[in-house]
Amino acid sequence: MPSILVKNGIIVTMDSHHRILSGHSIIVDDGRFRAIGDTHEIIRDWKADEVIDASGGVVMPGLICSHTHLYGMLLRGAKLDIVPPSDFTQILQRIWWPVDENLTFDDAHASARVGCLEFLKTGTTTFADTYSGPNSIDGVLDRIAKAVDEVGIRGLLAFEATERHSKDEGERGVQENVRFARSTRQERYSKAMPLFSLHASFTVTDELIQSVRSLASELSVPVTIHTSEGLGDLQHNIVRYGKRTVERLRDVGLLAQDVVLAHCVHVNDSELDMVATSGAKVAHNPMSNMLNAVGVAPVPSMLRRAITVGLGNDGYIFDGFENMRAAYLVHRVICRDPNIIDPYAILEMSTIRSAELYGLDKELGSIELGKKADLIVVKPDVLPTPLTSDSVVGHVINSIDGDDVRTVIVEGRIVMKDRRVLTADEEEAQLKGQEAAAGLWERLRAAKPQIEAL
Repeated sequence: MPSILVKNGIIVTMDSHHRILSGHSIIVDDGRFRAIGDTHEIIRDWKADEVIDASGGVVMPGLICSHTHLYGMLLRGAKLDIVPPSDFTQILQRIWWPVDENLTFDDAHASARVGCLEFLKTGTTTFADTYSGPNSIDGVLDRIAKAVDEVGIRGLLAFEATERHSKDEGERGVQENVRFARSTRQERYSKAMPLFSLHASFTVTDELIQSVRSLASELSVPVTIHTSEGLGDLQHNIVRYGKRTVERLRDVGLLAQDVVLAHCVHVNDSELDMVATSGAKVAHNPMSNMLNAVGVAPVPSMLRRAITVGLGNDGYIFDGFENMRAAYLVHRVICRDPNIIDPYAILEMSTIRSAELYGLDKELGSIELGKKADLIVVKPDVLPTPLTSDSVVGHVINSIDGDDVRTVIVEGRIVMKDRRVLTADEEEAQLKGQEAAAGLWERLRAAKPQIEAL
């Protein structure tokens, strides 16, 4: 693999010392960061096969999306002939569950490929995805993994196990995750990693949760579950079990350091204390929460308890910079406090903290010697004020968009250079994605709301 010199940009390392380096350069060799130092010394002491000049730009770790649904790409712009939903449960019943029912294996591959391309082009190099298609289970994670490898970024992949229809459906979802986890142990895929996923506590039994907990421990694979995203989840657990959502997950034995709770919108202080005590972590999805009108997760309260919070998109807007900006703003307005979250903490959520969610922080999430070389070079098209080591975090949060990402390196391989993707055929991927979406939209015209007892 060719060695790479990245020079002249302002380096936002995201390391534990919060170092922001001007006048420094980076040497990438054999897929890892081999040297970080004064530019004159780096050029004097190292020879590189390729040089990337980041003058006037920012060099930072590739963004990490802590929670997404790649197949959500297929619903963009769709005009659905349905009675408009009035709450989140109806959104699931009238939109997402009919979508799930109509997904095919080809849809999974097509949406994954175009989703990975959008991640790549906007600076996200690692993501955690859960797929949900009850009529396309066995082997579907291979189709998604193929797309991940084709594009050349990283993905933690899971099938979202649910017992919404039957216990057998839940077991098949779990077994697909087991099969995929074992196949990745054989190094079948270079960039795809295993993950266990449970849909949400209101669609799974205690027995399924405990089964996944046991298997995840046995296979050393992290677990994620949607948690109190909408009020229906909370109400279901109170009515059925006499417990709040996180309380039930604790009592059934799920909570641990390898568990990622997606959303956590409708949680109280007692539940947050349970999360903090267990070491479980949270994937925050502010733009999706706004889209679905479910509320705002109490992230400031989580941070005060030292709960690790990463930033996700839940399959909505894939541009990580937009998601950072939304997270930065929504808590200011909901708390009516312009100082409620520091902008650097928001940047951490999209890099090193999201790596911590899935136990990847020893290898990813920051620019440090020996870590895998995942980085992006960002050069804003319009920058009316100076870019300095003092202003760079403010620019990342307030000024920069995904379209400003110029170059992307994943484990020492240049996968996009000067906005040109070097791995996959963008035009062909978009065409296949559009064809898959058109077919799905046609099938949805005949779909009925999926209304099951919760």
